[in-house]
Parts: sequence; C-alpha cells; structure tokens
Amino acid sequence: MTDAQYDQGMAVRRKVLGDVHVDRAQARTTEFDAPFQEFITRGAWGGVWSRPQLTHRERSMLTIALLAALGHHEELAMHIRATANTGATAEDIREALLHVAVYAGVPAANAAFAIAKTVFAERDGDREEQK
Repeated sequence: MTDAQYDQGMAVRRKVLGDVHVDRAQARTTEFDAPFQEFITRGAWGGVWSRPQLTHRERSMLTIALLAALGHHEELAMHIRATANTGATAEDIREALLHVAVYAGVPAANAAFAIAKTVFAERDGDREEQK
C-alpha cells in the first residue's frame, strides 16, 4: 500500500517518533490491526502532522496537552519521548501541562507531570550511561 499521503505520513511519523519506534510498531502489525496502522499513518501523520501551519514542536505541545487532558498516559509518554525529535523542550512541556491544569483539571496535570518526570529521568539516565 503506497500513495502520496501515506508516504508523507510515514516520513513524518519516522521523523517525530523515530525509526526504532516505527519499525517496532510495523513489526508488531498483524492482519487484524493493519488497517488501523494505515489509518493513523495516512490520517494523523500524513493528513494532520504534515500540514505546514504549525511546526512539529507546536503540534507536539498540543498533542501532549490533549493526551494529558484525556488521560491517555501511554500515548502521553510516547509523545513526551518524541520531543527529542520535535524540538519541544522540558519548559515547553511544563507550560503545556500548566494549561492542562487550568483547563482540564489539576488531577490530569498532576498525572501528566509525573509521567513527564519519569520520561525525563529515563532520558537523563540514558545520557549518563552514554558518558
């Protein structure tokens, strides 16, 4: 299955999430969820993340805020990890999560701050191990 929107979506997906993550997702794809993988690649990555009106950094912060507000913790952690590729900083994430506290509630933001701290600690631990 190839077409321009799918190909563009796969390129953006790889740029934002990284080859390791996308390769792992592709390897786990089965006949059952292949249509879903195609849908998110074409729709989310090719249709929305590829639009030029917002940068990947801006889309990253929006995505983090929305996932935090909705309580989608596994996806939230994945997108916080992806900020290494989007350019969103820890300060950007903090500001997005402060917005979550005001507009979606303190419990949602509290959980998201805990997830972000865990991801940052993992990331910092990886940096320490590389020294």
